[in-house]
Amino acid sequence: MNPTDAAAAATNAATNVAVQVATGDNMNFIQRAFHEGGFVMYIIAAIFIMSIMVIVDRIMKLKNLNVDKKEFTDQIFRMVVAGDLRQAISYCDARPAALTNTVKAGLVQAMNKRPDEEIQVAMDAAVMREMPKVEGWVSFLAVFGNIAVLAGLLGTIVGMIGSFKAVAVADPATKSIELSKGISHALNCTAFGLLVSILCIVAYGLFQHRIQKTENEVVETSMSLLNLVVANREKIRD
Repeated sequence: MNPTDAAAAATNAATNVAVQVATGDNMNFIQRAFHEGGFVMYIIAAIFIMSIMVIVDRIMKLKNLNVDKKEFTDQIFRMVVAGDLRQAISYCDARPAALTNTVKAGLVQAMNKRPDEEIQVAMDAAVMREMPKVEGWVSFLAVFGNIAVLAGLLGTIVGMIGSFKAVAVADPATKSIELSKGISHALNCTAFGLLVSILCIVAYGLFQHRIQKTENEVVETSMSLLNLVVANREKIRD
């Protein structure tokens, strides 16, 4: 390359940098990250949107399924001791949730004078029927968290490969620019992938804690109810 061509290439490179800087200044942080990160950023964004949908859905569902266990058991156990199972069933019907539906399944069997084993089986079946409703799509948050990390790693590799290819064929004046583009691509994908993964894992942990607590409450209450029904069978009114 003669000195004239080198000077022209340097001038064009400087012009491109100025245009890129000017364009970048007009973009906000998120737009710039997506512009620099390439197509993998959109894959991670799709995972992010699906994760948010699962999180919002579970927050709303768990809020609706929330029952004050102490108040509920106090009321139900008082009615069972009084032998008024119809009122207890109506009380459960007014508060549909995993806990109330499970207790109702046992109360119905008790009111029909079924053996203790059938009462227990009815409540066990209700637990198996109700818990998937509580869990929903929460398990997918763990999957999304892993996929987000892998997508971020894919973006990192794609960015570095593109960077090395561009540097190999670029003229000396633009090598640093091409290298910085590839590094920016890689780092944006890595950061976004990790951010989405952390969000998914934290949400998954919190939801799992809430789901396990609900399951424990349901099982504990069903066992207590069975013992109470057995001890007060003679008081049960038709």
